[in-house]
Amino acid sequence: MLAQIEKDHYDKLHEILRLSRQNLKNFDESLIQRAFFMCYRAHEGEKRASGEPFFFHPVEVATILLKELPLDGVSVAAALLHDVIEDSGYTYEDIVAELGVEVAEIVEGLTKISGITINRETTQAEGFRKMMLSMVKDIRVILIKFCDRLHNMRTLESLPEHRRLKIALETRDIYAPLAHRFGLGKMKVEFENLALKFIDPEMHDFLQQKLRTNKGDRVFYLGKIIVPIKADLEQ
Repeated sequence: MLAQIEKDHYDKLHEILRLSRQNLKNFDESLIQRAFFMCYRAHEGEKRASGEPFFFHPVEVATILLKELPLDGVSVAAALLHDVIEDSGYTYEDIVAELGVEVAEIVEGLTKISGITINRETTQAEGFRKMMLSMVKDIRVILIKFCDRLHNMRTLESLPEHRRLKIALETRDIYAPLAHRFGLGKMKVEFENLALKFIDPEMHDFLQQKLRTNKGDRVFYLGKIIVPIKADLEQ
């Protein structure tokens, strides 16, 4: 198993472990390693729309979690496996056998959330947010989902335009307000900025240009332009 993994893929494991040692107080290194190898096996041969190996995505989700919301080793393992039940032949029972009930339950929670996003309209955003929160038994499910959505938004260019717009609207209407509710201001702002990039590219570029001006002008544009535009988009 180990010999089949390319060197640059091993480098990703080493980076995950380095960030874990740097940002987590106590964690089971073996748990994260086993999750990484299960992730690799589950997604082996799969590609993302960008053409890169699919398993790069869960690795990036775990990386964002470690950098932005460092929780614990169980959360890192679950982030690595968040798509496994939905997109591979591995089951809840397989994850329990390999990594334990705690990791498996978080992954199962993430799978349930992904299931309810299918064919939901953003006009039902508040109801959707309430449904999502009501389904979650472990708050780590929502926090990992934020990291999953953030990486998807950062790599949205690879998708067809109609899918980009749908995901951007969903991010603006569902995930940005949820991040705000959880006190994650930095993540909320990035969700909104990335969403605007695909909802209204011209306005996004205009605001980015203005935000490169001096601090005084930046305050003016934040106060006079961004807020009214956001209100218009929500009408």
